[in-house]
Amino acid sequence: MKKKPILFLFLLVATCVVFSQEIVYKPINPSFLGGNSFNANWLLSQASAQNKYKEKTSDKNKKSDLEKFTESLNRQLLNQISRNLFDNQFGSDGLQEGTFTFGSLVVDVSQTADGMQFSIFDTNTGEQTVIIIPNY
Repeated sequence: MKKKPILFLFLLVATCVVFSQEIVYKPINPSFLGGNSFNANWLLSQASAQNKYKEKTSDKNKKSDLEKFTESLNRQLLNQISRNLFDNQFGSDGLQEGTFTFGSLVVDVSQTADGMQFSIFDTNTGEQTVIIIPNY
C-alpha cells in the first residue's frame, strides 16, 4: 500500500517537470522596446476602424476656382513687389553684410564660419529670429 502513494507522487512531479516551460513576454506594440515593427500598420488600421470621431468637413473651407485664382494672383504680385524691393535695396551685387531696416524689422546680415547668418529683430514685439544658410 505504501508504494501507491509514492508512485502517484512521483508521476505527479514527473509530469509537472515534463510540461513546464519558460514564459517569455514579447510586446505586440512596436512603440515598446522589443515590439514587432511589422505590427504597426495592423495596429493603426484597427485603431482607425474603432475611431468614432470623424473630422467635420464644411463647405466654408472649400474655395471656388475664382478664389483660388485671386489668391494665386495676389501671391505672384506680392512676390514681384518683394523682388523689386530687394533689387532696389541691395542692387545687382546681391546681399552684402550689414544692418538693414525694413519698417519695424531690423535685419543684420553677417558671414560666419557656418555660413551666411541673418538676424531678424522686430522692434514692435521684441521677437528675434536667426537664420543660417550653410556654405557649400
